[in-house]
Amino acid sequence: MPKTPESGAAGPASLTVEELARLLACRFEGDGKTLISGVAGLENARRGDLVFLAAPKFRKLLEGSPAAAAIVPPGEPFRGIPVILSETPHLTFILAVEFFFQPYRLEPGIHPTAVVSSSARIGQRVAVGALTIIGDRAEIGDGTVIFPLVSIYPRVKIGEECVLHSHVSVREDVRIGSRVILHSGAVIGSDGFGYLKLEDGTHKKIPQRGTVVIEDDVEIGANSAIDRAALGETLVRRGTKIDNLVQIAHNVEIGENAILAGQVGIAGSSRIGKNVVLAGQVGVADHLSVGDNVIAIAQTGIAQDVPAGAVVAGTPQLDVRDWRKASVLLPQLYNLVKDMKKLKARVEELEKIAHKK
Repeated sequence: MPKTPESGAAGPASLTVEELARLLACRFEGDGKTLISGVAGLENARRGDLVFLAAPKFRKLLEGSPAAAAIVPPGEPFRGIPVILSETPHLTFILAVEFFFQPYRLEPGIHPTAVVSSSARIGQRVAVGALTIIGDRAEIGDGTVIFPLVSIYPRVKIGEECVLHSHVSVREDVRIGSRVILHSGAVIGSDGFGYLKLEDGTHKKIPQRGTVVIEDDVEIGANSAIDRAALGETLVRRGTKIDNLVQIAHNVEIGENAILAGQVGIAGSSRIGKNVVLAGQVGVADHLSVGDNVIAIAQTGIAQDVPAGAVVAGTPQLDVRDWRKASVLLPQLYNLVKDMKKLKARVEELEKIAHKK
């Protein structure tokens, strides 16, 4: 497995092919002294850039590229420039990018305008940005970075090496694991949407006394919201990645390594299995179970339980094969209805003739 750069390390201005191959634990061929000063895709590479070949069909782009070097599979015959050999070129390229590009992070320390409760426990190498608020008895793990204008309510627990970007809000009693990334505007632990309709037509708010638990290595996109449970926990298990503008309602459970794309909405008390992929604008109704390894195509409306391993589409959801058949027929329905009306009229006409006889 290729090595990764140390956390927080600054990327070098340039590396030779030989140096980069060694860092990536890969073999290379060609001139190992060739300098690499950046990374790029095949379509927009410039002199000094490193590129990668994902599939043989892109070889022509590589042949015409001014790039300094390329990451290619071991069996790839192209050797026009120095190459780094990898069984997984895309993954190796991602790791290479990390050597040349490190995202901006605050230096450790607490900004003088931040308001940190005296009862809060702040770990080592923690960065707290300007105008951030950390409430009573909150706990922040070692190496966590909290950008300006973040609001952390009392009794929140945040693990090690997390990143909270500006305008994140984490409500009281929420528990967040290690290496979690919360992008700008994410709201964790807001009240679940629960009301009881009274006889006079008004709505009585149901107290939302539970919490949210986010396990290790989760990433949550900008302006997404995860509601606290009415009782118990709303749970996002380890390794799950959540896009921007996603709504997760109270008492939902998301399994390990799930992928939730933009504008997904999951109603209360539903259970999403591990390795599930919900594409853009998928909606899941309340109190449903979506099994492990399910894939839901964009804009699917899930209204019933989905068994493990299914691929579904449409509203309400169908097996993707049935949905494709229905989609082919849908544009023909108008003509089919017209033909049915004509046939009905013809049958009625024939019945009248037969009756007269």
